[in-house]
Amino acid sequence: MPTSPARPARRTEPELRAEVVRFCRLLHQKGFLAANDGNVSVRLGEGRILVTPTGAAKAFLSEEELVVVDGEGRQLSGSGRPSGELPMHLEALRRRPDVEAVVHAHPPTCIALSLVRSPRLNDVLPEVILSLGRIEVVPYARPQTEELASALAGRIDVSDALILERHGTLSVGKSVADAYFGTERLEHAAQVLWMAHALGRPSGLPDAQLRDLWRARDRG
Repeated sequence: MPTSPARPARRTEPELRAEVVRFCRLLHQKGFLAANDGNVSVRLGEGRILVTPTGAAKAFLSEEELVVVDGEGRQLSGSGRPSGELPMHLEALRRRPDVEAVVHAHPPTCIALSLVRSPRLNDVLPEVILSLGRIEVVPYARPQTEELASALAGRIDVSDALILERHGTLSVGKSVADAYFGTERLEHAAQVLWMAHALGRPSGLPDAQLRDLWRARDRG
């Protein structure tokens, strides 16, 4: 009788600290955040979560500066305070037990697109459907509040990458790298859609093609 494949070993805490710092620097290099904007979290196991500290410039972040909290947000270690957006990270991780990491960034095109009323987002680009699913725009709630965390309900449950109106993006994934790439894909799609809207009204894909794309996504 065939045995189930073994689950991959969880990354060690030093490995995860290095990964968080590496992708924080990449977020800055790519222009997805500025100065001390943005935050990243990843599960450590045993109910612990590693998260970036508040006020830290992501281009110069060190592994030692990262903070460890429990599932309720209580700080377990680290000299700084956890990110002010911790409630949003905790909410995403509670609602998505299937993911390991959360990336919140401020990609400028995504933010600009969120200021446009009723842009055409979800029936134009096939790669968006295949890689991201449905693009959701979370209505504005003040940053660093429980209100913003609550606004994820019904959205992060079904989407791996969200645009936060007037604020930025939130992406989740099986690893920090996976969550980062969700941010990158979302900003690239936003750039294309922004240019398309600037040129005119984008035309949508035919219904039959959309159904075929969604079936392909469902098959994985």
